[in-house]
Amino acid sequence: MSAKKKATRTRAANAAHDGIGESTPRPAAPDARKPRTTKPRATRTSRPRASSALYPDLPVALPRTTPEQRARAERLLLALRAHYPDAHCELTHSSAHELLVATILSAQCTDVAVNKATPALFARFPTPAAYAQATPAEIEPYIRSLGFFRNKAKSIHGAMTLLVEKFNGEVPRTMDELLTLPGVARKTAGVVLGNIFKINDGVVVDTHVERLSKRLGLARPSDAPADVENRLMSLFPRESWCDLSHMLIFHGRRACKARHVPCGKHPICAEFRVRCNNERWDGEAGAGASQAT
Repeated sequence: MSAKKKATRTRAANAAHDGIGESTPRPAAPDARKPRTTKPRATRTSRPRASSALYPDLPVALPRTTPEQRARAERLLLALRAHYPDAHCELTHSSAHELLVATILSAQCTDVAVNKATPALFARFPTPAAYAQATPAEIEPYIRSLGFFRNKAKSIHGAMTLLVEKFNGEVPRTMDELLTLPGVARKTAGVVLGNIFKINDGVVVDTHVERLSKRLGLARPSDAPADVENRLMSLFPRESWCDLSHMLIFHGRRACKARHVPCGKHPICAEFRVRCNNERWDGEAGAGASQAT
């Protein structure tokens, strides 16, 4: 055999061995054929439970919180209960539909102003049917002292009309049904559910609750009201949600006000404040606080 033919056969044998030029792929190395095995991830004790496991009926996934954050929230809850044992809804009402109307009126308005307007309104329209039989223009004179009174009159008339037509004149007891009413969002629905039916389907976040949640390190400064609500629901037990809102509102109205009122000497602010603008402080009062991140 010539040297040239011998070299050609050698190259062909090597190619066959390497799988080059063949239609079938080269078999994987024995180690590559073995399935990869991964060790199960260790469960961290500080990792929170999934929100779906805690509250499967909620339509949102709650943010993660650590045991340390929840323990701090529990201490704050105890302090709030000690200082504000009688915290309650300050909108005057005697029935579910009256509280619904008053809460619609309270948008961008103080409870004090609403309570001045509602006695005459409730006397003139004692039932949902009375509102439904009237017109928005007939409702307006009774709430003219409140901001956006024309829009609120339309919302009240629409909500009461739907109560009569769809719910037999009764205020519904679920968040989804309440949200179908004109002028009703989660805040208004939460007020009615928590105070009338004792159903905790969320935390009512008004300006006081939002401000206090951020000052006390329960929420981030950039959180929108919906984010604040989710964080509060993840930190505090469900049975406390309605009362928590009332107590934060009481603290915000009586101690940790929006501006120009030093609150650092109040026991709650002294222990739990993280971001308070009412007075200058060196941060020692908030040392060790488990802030929202």
